Amino acid sequence: MNRLVLTLLYVPADRPDRVEKALASGADVVIVDLEDAVAPAHKDPARAEARRLLAAVRRPVQVRVNHVSTPWHGEDVAMLADLPEQVGARVPKVESPEQVRELASALPGRSLHLLLESALGVERAFEIATASGQVASIGLGEADLRSDLRLTDDAGLAWARSRVVVAARAAQLPSPHMSVYPHVKDADGLTASCREGRALGFLGRTAIHPAQLATIRAAFRPTDAEVERARTVVARVGDARTDGVGAIALEDGTFLDVAMVDQARAVLALADRAD
Repeated sequence: MNRLVLTLLYVPADRPDRVEKALASGADVVIVDLEDAVAPAHKDPARAEARRLLAAVRRPVQVRVNHVSTPWHGEDVAMLADLPEQVGARVPKVESPEQVRELASALPGRSLHLLLESALGVERAFEIATASGQVASIGLGEADLRSDLRLTDDAGLAWARSRVVVAARAAQLPSPHMSVYPHVKDADGLTASCREGRALGFLGRTAIHPAQLATIRAAFRPTDAEVERARTVVARVGDARTDGVGAIALEDGTFLDVAMVDQARAVLALADRAD
């Protein structure tokens, strides 16, 4: 099985030195950013640097293009179309299935990673997730979403976070990655936030600094206790089948059902693939 994607590292395309370091880092995916991290005056040289640096790239990479409403979007897409097909498109501020289908037509065969950053995008999450077979993931862009929803506290994001998790799984896509945690030096806060996200059904997270990668990976790995319990569940099911037993209970009195067994197997798979 391929290594699980738990860490995705953003890097501005107009900083080739940083792009090269990111490509050599331990991030599972590098996101070369042409959008928010690049000032308008630097968009054209940033695109040229991305083309040069990614022309023969062999590791998992995505390019975040500028929004379709901007004057840079068309050239971003054209540049991306010339790159190796394994370079995915990360698409900001998606609000309609039509937008997805147009991009899929312009980038045939290329994976699309879609960001929902507005109330309308969240409302249409499942429609967007199923708009094309090229959609490989959906996720939230929480900074813009906070602004659009007029939030004063992250508690207001709870419904949107659950909505994108449900939409992704209903569309048979991977569990979504969490949005960035902006406080680079707050490792404890990052860990706590990742654990909260994992409890909601997220798996992995985007980062804005290499120092965040190890913390994110550790936070999304199952704990030793979770792995041990999962092994117990799977073993008890196997023993019961051998013995011809129907009802199965753990030592703590919990009865097993199919959903618990499937979850246990998912925990073990995550533990193996996160190594």
